[in-house]
Amino acid sequence: MDNAPNLDERIEQLVTLHEEDVEMLIPMMQDLQTECGYLPAPHLRRLARRLKVSLARVYQVATFYASFRLMPKGEHTVTLCMGTVCYLKGADKIAEALQRELQMKPGETSPDGKFTFAPVNCLGACALAPVMIVDKEYFGHLTPDTAVSILRRIASGEAVAGEERAGGPTSPEPMPKAASNDSRRRPSRPRKTDPASTNDHGTQQAKT
Repeated sequence: MDNAPNLDERIEQLVTLHEEDVEMLIPMMQDLQTECGYLPAPHLRRLARRLKVSLARVYQVATFYASFRLMPKGEHTVTLCMGTVCYLKGADKIAEALQRELQMKPGETSPDGKFTFAPVNCLGACALAPVMIVDKEYFGHLTPDTAVSILRRIASGEAVAGEERAGGPTSPEPMPKAASNDSRRRPSRPRKTDPASTNDHGTQQAKT
């Protein structure tokens, strides 16, 4: 889909597949991203032209949904937790350090194609705060320096192992153990009171 003739042909096939329905813009863009790995600008321009909609509308959709990418995805995805616990422990400073190191903004890919930076609201690993995930490996108790060091080692080709994810507030609680047969007792029934043994106020009188 690199040269213009092939690109125009592919866009035409895509639009025809969805019956030229402008309301199917999102599925068309999803198909494009599946094929290309992201949404290249030339493809979006031609798609807008073919559907006779403004390019601004197409980009509005592309930037509204987090699943769409306007740049190629890097070799490694860096997911930094920006939840309350992590933020209070310095996640914002870590984010700034990573952006300076990688020369990119959230959602972008570094110029060398090594990393895509994807901060999220919560990773559910508060016990490791501040924490980030790189290629499914958890790295916790970070500082700006340690976070940058980890990415530099990964960029050099070193296999850097993360740590076990510890339970946090968002972790599921263990299921209660099943009760044994001995403990499955029926609740005792309330003892019946002889109406004759109660006074006018409904309280039980002591036997003489």
